[in-house]
Amino acid sequence: MACMTIDFSVPQERQLVTAIPGPRSLALTERRRRAVSRGAGNLAPVWMDHGSGGILVDVDGNHIIDLGTGIGVTTIGHANPDVAAAAAEQATKLTHTLFTVTPYENYLRVAEKLSEITPGDFEKRSILLNSGAEAVENAVKIAKKYTGRRAIVALDHAFHGRTNLTMAMTYRPAPERLGFGPFPGEIYSVPLSYPFRDGLDGPAAAEVTMDYIERHIGASEVAAFFAEPVLGDGGIVIPAPGYFARISEWCTENGIVFVADEIQAGIGRTGAWYSIEHHGVVPDLITSAKGIAGGFPLSAVTGRAEIMDAVQPGGIGGTFGGNPVSTAAALATFEVIEREDLLGEARRVEATLRSLMGDWAERFDIVGEVRIIGAMAGVEFVVPGTKQPHPTALQTVIDAAIAQGVLVLDAGSWDSVLRLLPSAVMSDELLRDAVSVLENALGQVASAVR
Repeated sequence: MACMTIDFSVPQERQLVTAIPGPRSLALTERRRRAVSRGAGNLAPVWMDHGSGGILVDVDGNHIIDLGTGIGVTTIGHANPDVAAAAAEQATKLTHTLFTVTPYENYLRVAEKLSEITPGDFEKRSILLNSGAEAVENAVKIAKKYTGRRAIVALDHAFHGRTNLTMAMTYRPAPERLGFGPFPGEIYSVPLSYPFRDGLDGPAAAEVTMDYIERHIGASEVAAFFAEPVLGDGGIVIPAPGYFARISEWCTENGIVFVADEIQAGIGRTGAWYSIEHHGVVPDLITSAKGIAGGFPLSAVTGRAEIMDAVQPGGIGGTFGGNPVSTAAALATFEVIEREDLLGEARRVEATLRSLMGDWAERFDIVGEVRIIGAMAGVEFVVPGTKQPHPTALQTVIDAAIAQGVLVLDAGSWDSVLRLLPSAVMSDELLRDAVSVLENALGQVASAVR
């Protein structure tokens, strides 16, 4: 690990002082049942008090290794002091005016930075919003306005949000969509490149996608093609090389806006500012959120000036989008990523994870494939000897890891992929400790199913 200047306020090591969940967490969980909707479910009933870097400290004093980072939000680590200071200073000066009423410079500076770091050397524009789903919705509106077309295409296994529109763009029905319809029309899920399951190279998989659109929808009807360059909730699926290059080319040929949804994989998580860069493709629009402001709510749509400016003044916006405090946090986040070379650090995390778990598919017959890119990893669990998803095995590993103080996530359309999203500031020592816990749990589960 490179020498960092970040001041971690919590020792970067796992420490257990009670069973997990501990007594205070259990008491809070009981209070939660009486006050919070059960619809806001929890992966783990472990209540957090504070954190720093790659460690969360729960209300019982347990130091937990966080391999989830709030589903990819705290890429720069928890409670980064520079981000906290920037937000606190801004909060004493100005907390709100609404940019579309009376603007302020922070918003402009974030938009300028997004023009700098997003792929493409053409003129760009941005709009700032609150959440990933809101960014996706606005990208839909912008693309429809620009093209005058009606249809939106999203990939199988995609996750684009929880609003009514973005739920329609999200692949699986449960739990996100179950019972919430009807949904907007003219939203289509289409086949993607999933090398572990389709066995196709990128260009061949792209032909399947394009043929499906042309036969079932009609390319001339499509306003935008939405794609996560690395599918997050879908199971850390990395489409095969050449897939997006052909899709992007086809979109250009047919006047379709190509949108890279970088909510989870963007802002440095994969070792590049945006994961689409690994595919050598320049999208027309990019959505950003999650890691953009170090934990503060902020999102953005950035893209070609002629597309972004197709919307009439007042056609897009929102009360809290680009809030002064969140934008101050974002500017500090950008500075931390550059000063600490967190793109390089994400690549270090990738190398460490590959060395520790890259051979799991050969060593454990319940592991079908391990997929790692930057500080993102997916381990697909299968019934031994098949490619049939094995969600029970995954849940057993997750439960065992959490009980030992390692917080991990599930993913995949069949709830059968172990998802790791560590901070880019996490040390190799901490990663080794966390992976050793996971490997022990994996070995026990693999032995039990033989």
